[in-house]
Amino acid sequence: MKGFSDDQRDRIRADLLEAGRELFAQYGLGKTTIADLTGEVGIGTSTFYQFFDSKEGLYLAVLEEEGEAISRRLSDEGIVEGDDPETVVRSFLRFLFDEIETNPLVRQLVVSDELGRLREYRTPEEREADRAEDIEAIRAFTDPFVEAGEVHGEDPELVARAVGAIPYLTLHEDDIGADHYPEVRDFVIETFARGLAATGE
Repeated sequence: MKGFSDDQRDRIRADLLEAGRELFAQYGLGKTTIADLTGEVGIGTSTFYQFFDSKEGLYLAVLEEEGEAISRRLSDEGIVEGDDPETVVRSFLRFLFDEIETNPLVRQLVVSDELGRLREYRTPEEREADRAEDIEAIRAFTDPFVEAGEVHGEDPELVARAVGAIPYLTLHEDDIGADHYPEVRDFVIETFARGLAATGE
């Protein structure tokens, strides 16, 4: 990039990612402007476009970093380790619900219509690749249970997709009602984890 040293480029990119994380978490993608982002970092609009082709591009980069951080926490806390499918699935779902409910960036993405905006920005092939990556992450810990016959269901992909679908309950928090949502969420997690581990033997 003309005009910047490697260190300056690294610093500006890091600053843009940090500004994006804070502003997107607080205001969402729709209400955050490129001027907001460049103002936080102290650069001009033309400089922004040397790093990202749009605010959606920056948002995707922020989400990629956040996804990697969440994966590290999942691993560091040993959430999906264990030999009891009910316990592992329950712990995984609780972890995901906690991220959605307490992580401002993730909450904006899932509960607001950020996913819809990003779908428009991504090609069908990119969206399918994203979905496949999410399913593979779940299959990494559910496949051994499926192969061992320790869960209900013989199709590994179906099992993983079912596990991944449960956290979308958060989209209906308003429909369920704020007073009832926590107990409904906990009931769904417990019932699903227990039911998935019931093999009928």
